[in-house]
Amino acid sequence: MANKSVVDFEAIKKDLANLPKPIQILDENSKVVDQAAFDSFSDDDLVEFMKKMVWERALHEQTMNFSRQGRMGFYAPTEGEEASEMGTVLAMKKQDYLLPAYRDLPQLIQHGATVTEAYLWSRGHVVGNEYNANAMMPQIIIGAAFDEAAGVGLGIKKNKEEDTIAFTYTGDGGTSQGDSYEGMNFAGAFQTPTLFIVQNNGFAISTPRHKQTAAPSLAQKAVAAGIPSVQVDGMDILACYTVAKAARDYIVAGNGPVMIETLTYRYGAHSSAGDDPSRYRTEEDVKPWHEKDPLIRLRKVLEDKGLWSDEQEDKLVEEYKNSFKDAIKEADAVAKDKVSDMLKRTFEIPTPELRKEIEKFEAKESKE
Repeated sequence: MANKSVVDFEAIKKDLANLPKPIQILDENSKVVDQAAFDSFSDDDLVEFMKKMVWERALHEQTMNFSRQGRMGFYAPTEGEEASEMGTVLAMKKQDYLLPAYRDLPQLIQHGATVTEAYLWSRGHVVGNEYNANAMMPQIIIGAAFDEAAGVGLGIKKNKEEDTIAFTYTGDGGTSQGDSYEGMNFAGAFQTPTLFIVQNNGFAISTPRHKQTAAPSLAQKAVAAGIPSVQVDGMDILACYTVAKAARDYIVAGNGPVMIETLTYRYGAHSSAGDDPSRYRTEEDVKPWHEKDPLIRLRKVLEDKGLWSDEQEDKLVEEYKNSFKDAIKEADAVAKDKVSDMLKRTFEIPTPELRKEIEKFEAKESKE
């Protein structure tokens, strides 16, 4: 029997790594690498992008201060991901449905929620879910928002809602969860108007991306579901916006779902719950990403055009942080949620066991 193989598996494996370069408009040195795309933005556009990233960086810094003071509940830091998050959410329209994960409070706020509502959500208060935005509350289960987005997308399609999509986020670790693939597979099978955004920030808590999957790119994971996908430089807000807008245009034209992988980085810990990133990465690991910082990259372009200054930025940061301080005061003023109220919301008609629990807690609460 001949030993010659009819297929060269090693050649196929090597070909998987033949990836196109991630899409960029500004490179790491703030040099324009796609002049036509850059010229599509006005000076006002560039300044607005910068303001949004400064807003998110200030939100992160002030919220982490609140967390250290014990005034927050769960909070997932976003420093370093400003271009990825602001670039993509700003390309959406208010009628689009956002299915956020727990690191997506900045996008949720930009899409219509207030900072106060986001802080109340962080504390686990029911009022934190009552925002005026086309969005569900942030999903805690890793990857599960992809399933929600596929379902919402199907609803949009069946209801024949025009110029509307569902969009959602997960991290690199989320793509290792079955929910993510199931959501994409459903969306691909039913050709739902859904945009899946994977923020590849290098680590799933402490697990580095290279230990999560052998796939050369996370974008490739959409191919098995029949979904076109692309990698973009997640530290370049112009590229993130341009690709997200192009994806949205493609989806609303009736072409089905898209997946975008943004190559970004979270500078800090996974969450405010206390993981120590110095235990799983070194300063040498982080330094190259600080050099790619999205704010530095766009700031240089604006300064060269005479559109930005340190004084202007410092004033904005102070204004933003003062507004966040006002928001936490508003959150503090909201009456605490009662256990009895939480139990009453569990079922439309409480079970006999729940009624007993409600009565027990109402008796305790009346004495407080």
